Amino acid sequence: MKRSLYTRFILGYLFFGLICFGIVSIFTARLTTRAALRNAASRIYSQAIRIADNYSSLYISGQIPSDFRNRLRGVEDYADMRIWFIDTDGMIHFDSSEKNSLEGVPIEHFDPAASQSYYQTGHYYGFFSQDMLSVQAPITANFQTYGYVIAHTPLEDVLSYSDSMLQPSYLTALIVFLFSFLLYIEIYVLVMRPLDRITKGAGEYASGNLQHKIPVTRNDEMGYLAETLNLMASELANSEDYQKKFIANVSHDFRSPLTSIKGYLTAILDGIIPRENEEKYLRIVIHETERLENLTQSMLSLNSLNRKNLHLEYSDFDICPLIKNVCETFERKCQMRQISFDLILEEASIRVYADMGKIQQVLYNLIDNAIKFSYDNSSITIGVSQRRNKVFVSIRDTGIGISREDQKQIFSRFFKGDSSRGKDKKGTGLGLAIVKEIITAHEETIDVISTEGAGTEFIFSLSPAKSDL
Repeated sequence: MKRSLYTRFILGYLFFGLICFGIVSIFTARLTTRAALRNAASRIYSQAIRIADNYSSLYISGQIPSDFRNRLRGVEDYADMRIWFIDTDGMIHFDSSEKNSLEGVPIEHFDPAASQSYYQTGHYYGFFSQDMLSVQAPITANFQTYGYVIAHTPLEDVLSYSDSMLQPSYLTALIVFLFSFLLYIEIYVLVMRPLDRITKGAGEYASGNLQHKIPVTRNDEMGYLAETLNLMASELANSEDYQKKFIANVSHDFRSPLTSIKGYLTAILDGIIPRENEEKYLRIVIHETERLENLTQSMLSLNSLNRKNLHLEYSDFDICPLIKNVCETFERKCQMRQISFDLILEEASIRVYADMGKIQQVLYNLIDNAIKFSYDNSSITIGVSQRRNKVFVSIRDTGIGISREDQKQIFSRFFKGDSSRGKDKKGTGLGLAIVKEIITAHEETIDVISTEGAGTEFIFSLSPAKSDL
C-alpha cells in the first residue's frame, strides 16, 4: 500500500503542475491573445477614424497632395502600419507603401459587410504573404459612405506583444508550483510519514509481534489512529495472555475432579475399596461431578454475559424482598455454621431499575461468597441505601478478608487468593467475574473494601426506579 499511495501522490503532484501549466498556456494564452488583438484593433481603428475624418474631403475631391502622402507614409514608418484608401467597390486609390504600391488595383469580391467586426485577420483577400491584422474605417460625408480606410499591421507584432504579456503568467504559475512543493512536504510530514509508521506497525501486528509500539508524537487524527492501534495491540496481547491463563486454569480445575472421579471409580471396579465403603466414595464422585457441573455452568454464564449483544430485561422492582428471598436460600447452610444475616434497609421499600434476574444472580454470588469466607458463629450485614440519585447495596462479612494484592485481581476469571484456597473447595473462581460482568452491563460500579482478618465488604450501585425519578 505504501508504494502505491506514495507513487500516486507524486504522480498527482506532477499532474497538478502539468494542469497548471496547461491552463496557463492554453486558456490564459487564448484569453491574452484575444485581449491583445482587440486592444490593437481598437487602437488602429481609432487612428483610421482620425485619418478618415481628417482627409475625407481631400479623398472625396480626388485631389491628394504630396504632403498628404508623406504624412501617411510617416504614420506607416512610425506605427508599422500600412494604410489604404479604397472606394466602395474595392478599388485601391491610395497605398502608403512606396515599394509595393497597389494603387489602381481592385480588390476582387470585396464586401465591406462580409466581416461581422471592424477588423479581421489573415492574408486579406490574398494581398499579403503573412497574416495581418486589418482594420476597416468608413469615409463618410453628408450621411454617405464614399470609401474606406484600411489599416494593416503584421499579426506577428501583435502576437509577440501578447507573448510578452504571458511571461509574467508563466512565471507566476512556476512560483505557485514551487510553493505547492512546500505543501507537498507538509503533507508528507503530516500524513505520509506517520501513515508509513502506522502501516509498518500494522504489519508487525499481523505477523504476531504484538509488543511493537507505534511512536505517537502527534495529537491529531494520525496520532489518535496510532494510539488506537497501540491500544488494540495491547488488548490483543492481554487477550492472548488471558487465553493461555484461561486454558491453564480450566485444565487445572477440570483435571483435579476428573482425576478424583477416575481414581475412585477405578478403585471400586478393581475391588480395592471394600464394598461397605463404596457408598462413601460414590458420594465423593457425585460431589466432584457437581463441581464440574458448576464450573461448566459458570463458564457458560460468563460467556453469555461477555457478549456485546447481551440483552438485559430492565424493569422497576423492589430490591428489598429480592434480598430477603436470596438470603432464605442460604438458610440451611447458615444454620449449620451459626451464621446470621443483619438487614439494614434505609426504607421498607426501595425500587430500582435493572434486570431482576441478573441482579438476583449478583446477590446470590456475593452472599454465597460472604458465607464461604465467614467464620462460624458470625454475622453478614446487608445494607441498602439511596444517595445522590443512586441505590447502593453493600454485603459485608467478618471473615478472613482479602489481601491488598489480591484485591487488584479479585474480579479476574479463575482467580483464587492464597487465603481462600483452603476455604473455597467447590469454588470455580468465576463467581466474582460474573458479578463484575453483570454490573458493568448495567453501566454501574462495584467496589471492594477488605482488611485481612477483619472481613470484606462489596458495594455496588443501581439506578433507582424510573417512577421515583
